[in-house]
Amino acid sequence: MCYAVPARVVRLEGDVGIVDFGDGLEREVVMAMVDAREGDYVLVHAGFAIQVIDEEEAEKVLRLYREMLESGVQPDE
Repeated sequence: MCYAVPARVVRLEGDVGIVDFGDGLEREVVMAMVDAREGDYVLVHAGFAIQVIDEEEAEKVLRLYREMLESGVQPDE
């Protein structure tokens, strides 16, 4: 199973963006497939932003991931 993880776009540099997955975890991702701006939330899969999503949906998914991690449940269980 593949996962896409929400992240907030911090900075854009051409087709590359710096995104924040939360708690200060920032990574470079390829932004060529989406029309995103700084501050937008995107779904990231395998180093590529694949979709722009709204902040409410992103926060909901991130909250669920945090709850799973805190409970010890692995995402593929």
